[in-house]
Amino acid sequence: MFIRFLIFFSLILAVEIYFLSGVKTFVRDFSPQRKHIILYIAYGFAALSLVIGLVSLFYPPQNWNTFFRFISSIVLILAVCKLLGISFLIIDDIVRLFRWLFSLFVERKEEVMEAGKGISRLKFFSQLAVGFTVIPAIGFIYGMVRGAYKYRVHNVKLNFPNLPPEFHGFKIVQLSDIHVGSFVNDQGLKTAFDIVEQQNADLVLFTGDLVNNIATEVEGYEEQFKRLKAPHGVYSVLGNHDYGDYVQWDSVDEKVKNLEKLKARQKEFGWKLLMNEHVALEKEGAKIALLGIENWGGNMRFPRYGKLKEAYEGTEQYPFKLLMSHDPSHWDMQVQLEYPDIDLTLSGHTHGMQFGIEIPGFKWSPVKYIYKNWAGLYKKDKQYLYVNRGLGFIGYPGRLGIWPEITVIELNRA
Repeated sequence: MFIRFLIFFSLILAVEIYFLSGVKTFVRDFSPQRKHIILYIAYGFAALSLVIGLVSLFYPPQNWNTFFRFISSIVLILAVCKLLGISFLIIDDIVRLFRWLFSLFVERKEEVMEAGKGISRLKFFSQLAVGFTVIPAIGFIYGMVRGAYKYRVHNVKLNFPNLPPEFHGFKIVQLSDIHVGSFVNDQGLKTAFDIVEQQNADLVLFTGDLVNNIATEVEGYEEQFKRLKAPHGVYSVLGNHDYGDYVQWDSVDEKVKNLEKLKARQKEFGWKLLMNEHVALEKEGAKIALLGIENWGGNMRFPRYGKLKEAYEGTEQYPFKLLMSHDPSHWDMQVQLEYPDIDLTLSGHTHGMQFGIEIPGFKWSPVKYIYKNWAGLYKKDKQYLYVNRGLGFIGYPGRLGIWPEITVIELNRA
């Protein structure tokens, strides 16, 4: 443990020293006042990085409070951006090394740059290093401060010939991946749920990952979760983070108790948690089936607790079937292949990697190289899949380009 920390700390120290050397070159021609301000800021952030690195040795990050994790995330973002920035300085040093080696074998005249004509290569690469550090850092910090709460409503209208006429215009709000343990306070959820209430939905569905790891994360947010209400109820399923699989428990029994506590809390909120089962939704005498399964992961070894066969049994009598399944890869790997009469599947899980580009007619995120279906609406034959981009965040405590989503789906009879 100590050896790993020493290697990690040495890497951070090397990055900081390298970057500071670039900053010194960058400000060399500045006025004394501007030079001092920029250098003090650079030294301050370097010191903060080293202090947080030392603190993590004696006070494990998993025990940090939300605010301290937020500050440490900013420092980590700066460190990653600095690593990107110093790559230009490394390129310059590699060029210098090869030129020096070349000079050992080839006699050449010393090149002298005339005063006032251009800038030195070192100065140029220092400018690139600072620019490619500061600009991405500003973007990612904006994603933490504002982007994480930049809620977007996505309206989707779907037509089905087999939908009972009584359900024409039936409105569903889908939420996913709240990851409540990542929130600093309940203001973010309050804002999001205010938007949900404005939709006047007939049904609210939550497609998993309520917490990051442990059930106690919901404490302090109970009143916000109880606000979610709809005439036809609030239903939920579990996501891969809800099981506590990413925590080192003292015993199997402790892990089981944690999951049971999370289930109980959802019941206290007034939600109906579907565990490989289905319910009938009734309107004016007509019925459709709502199925909900536990997490069923198709990619990256995510757990497969879901049992769609159990949830499906007894739904043959319903003309329309709606499935909640947290991981969208389930749609490709089982739903389409074995259950062609499931009309609509709702998923989440990917978060759009919380980073990407979305403009009308175009969307991109690195997560597309892992998940075929990663955000928005997909269709194959007569079946639909909708992948919610998630309401919360985890890992990187923000969003940039892929904003948090509240989905409003309107079912219509074709």
